[in-house]
Amino acid sequence: MTVLRSVGALGLAGALGGVLAAALAAPVVSGGGIAAKSVANTFVDLPPAPREEPLDQVTRLLDKDGRTFAQFYEANRTAVPLSAVAPVMRKAIVAIEDARFYEHGGLDIRGTFRALLTNTQAGGIKQGGSSLTQQLVKNILIESARNEAERDRARAPNLARKITELRLALALEKKYRKDEILERYLNIAYFGAGAHGVEAAARRFFSTSASRLSLGQAATLAGAVRMPYSTDPSLGRDHRERLKTRRDLVLDRMAGLKLISPQEAASAKAAPLAIRLRPEPGGCEQSAYPFYCLYVQRELLSNPVFGNTEAERRTRMARGGLTIRTSLDPIAQRAAEEAIRRHVWPEDTEVAAEAMVEPRTGRIRAIAASKRFGRNPGNRKNGPKTTFNLAADVAHGGGQGFQAGSTFKVFTLATALQQGWRFGDGFNTPGELVPGQGYRDCAGHAVNDPDTRILNATGEGSGGPHSIETGTWKSVNIFYMMLERKVGLCNVVRTAKALGIARADGEPLKEVPTFTLGVNEMDPVTVAASFAAFAARGVYCRPLAIVEIVGRDGRRTHVPPSCERAIEEEVADAVNYVLEGVFSKGTMQGQSIGRPAAGKTGTNNGYTSAWFAGYTPSLAAAVSVGDIRGSYRFPLQGVQIGDDYYGAVQGASLPGPIWVESMESALRDVEPKGFSGPDMARFGGGNTPGLEQALAEEERKRREAERGRGRGDHPFFWPRRRLFEWLLGQSPLETSQEPGRPLERG
Repeated sequence: MTVLRSVGALGLAGALGGVLAAALAAPVVSGGGIAAKSVANTFVDLPPAPREEPLDQVTRLLDKDGRTFAQFYEANRTAVPLSAVAPVMRKAIVAIEDARFYEHGGLDIRGTFRALLTNTQAGGIKQGGSSLTQQLVKNILIESARNEAERDRARAPNLARKITELRLALALEKKYRKDEILERYLNIAYFGAGAHGVEAAARRFFSTSASRLSLGQAATLAGAVRMPYSTDPSLGRDHRERLKTRRDLVLDRMAGLKLISPQEAASAKAAPLAIRLRPEPGGCEQSAYPFYCLYVQRELLSNPVFGNTEAERRTRMARGGLTIRTSLDPIAQRAAEEAIRRHVWPEDTEVAAEAMVEPRTGRIRAIAASKRFGRNPGNRKNGPKTTFNLAADVAHGGGQGFQAGSTFKVFTLATALQQGWRFGDGFNTPGELVPGQGYRDCAGHAVNDPDTRILNATGEGSGGPHSIETGTWKSVNIFYMMLERKVGLCNVVRTAKALGIARADGEPLKEVPTFTLGVNEMDPVTVAASFAAFAARGVYCRPLAIVEIVGRDGRRTHVPPSCERAIEEEVADAVNYVLEGVFSKGTMQGQSIGRPAAGKTGTNNGYTSAWFAGYTPSLAAAVSVGDIRGSYRFPLQGVQIGDDYYGAVQGASLPGPIWVESMESALRDVEPKGFSGPDMARFGGGNTPGLEQALAEEERKRREAERGRGRGDHPFFWPRRRLFEWLLGQSPLETSQEPGRPLERG
């Protein structure tokens, strides 16, 4: 089609426009005294082409490998250039919708005359005759409508709307080349089954792309455009039969226009529709990784970088056609989900959540929870689902969080090392402590609590000498309360803040004596990112889920890590050295991931919640466990969780194993690395009076207890031995002597 021919066609349309308009409008204007010449002028003095708003498109979330795991949209549409549409599809749509599309200038004279006869007899619009350009105009007016009234006017079945449509079509033909009009039409048209545009339709109907459509598939989609609701294949057999009839009509039309041979048409008509409906889930509930999706969604809605207001940001997310690459690692994500699933069931009221964060970048590799995402039947509060992002803070869809417990002792440890404490340094501790003096918050106010009595948790002992190593490995509460007082509560708070610590509910941190015992409610993402700073030798990076945004125009915006030094490199190395001992000599003894790792358990007073946070040089993770109904009202004591019964849940008994199993799987293809060794000239050489003797005595008792357990002679049985002997029908004289006791005679 030459440019001259196109211009000629446009001129012909303009010349005949007055005649056609007068004829079309005849039933309306004949008694109104309106001159045909006046009507004709409406096709000479054309308005500007219709205002075109950017088409609603799908926003997709990609994992780090480029695979889609979630999408948001108001209209399921992915705009593509005409070159990305199969030639047979272009032919099919033109054949059935506007066979003379490349010959007219926006007004199909023959089609309009045909409609004229019918409409004149009916006294209104009963038959179309719209060119493909006119149909594009109608769709543009509907898409760009600011309100429902404007949308109604764009659809109104009257002659005034038809004349406006004709005028705008002529204006559009002056603005665009034919292929540009066809491209816009194929991207804006609705094909049914929720698919807007040819690319979405190809994916939805046939699980393919517009560029790979076959003859039969192209004819099917072309046939659906005219009546997308009555031919929607997702609605059942009758709709599919109507769609098949429309397909065959398109094939016959293409053969009649000699675009395909009769044989090709017959062969395609003989084939079944072969619909392969592809689900097009929208929103986080239908995502493969819903909690990670929710985190990204909340980041988009709350960050001013993505728009001035939440409404603007929401519109951009749902309609903007963005491609958002995230830092989600499918291997780590599945590892976290599977480890949690093995220990905690969705039906349990106790919930587990885990976040994995990459040191030195802050990239969030996984966000997982024991419950499924969504609403429970009947909108019940308790059930296998939740709408809370249990691993995140309130700003990212989470709840109030759980008290972090003894994981917070690391901030006191780091503060002490920063102030010059050495390995081996420590002091004697009492069996209980009342924090009645010596504690001040960062405002300088005394925050002593003389009404509180601090005891060591089970297994920490009743007092005695402890160094910063043994106090950490055994997680001794009283030692850390005293150490916090010695180094200064405010200094510990400042260290924690520098390492990214903030409450899950967004409120200010509670700067109280029990700060080091984890009295503040936290979320796993925040805790994991904080511990990742130790793995990064003191560099803290904000948690990062979005790494790149690609706009509909292809423009890429890279989101770099936001990192800063929080503590000295040497101090972080010293912390790592101490926390490695948690696995070899402390509360996690006997549990390992087969590579260098460091971490800290967290068990709260009264077993209200339990944590484990740990890291390798390559990955950090934090696991929390608590009751979703309220941690204070429902402590983790005497509970059945998953397959196991727990007298009391501690950091090492449930969060610890989840952490171990998830990290083993997440790192299976990652080369093991060790931590940098500590500067012993700076941190070595400390001393705690009486510690060596206490450790020797403790070791003696341990060995003695092991020997006793080996013989079945535990001290528990000594005062009850005669009762057991009697129950077994044995004479006391037949039993062996109890260690350290004289032989008893009956």
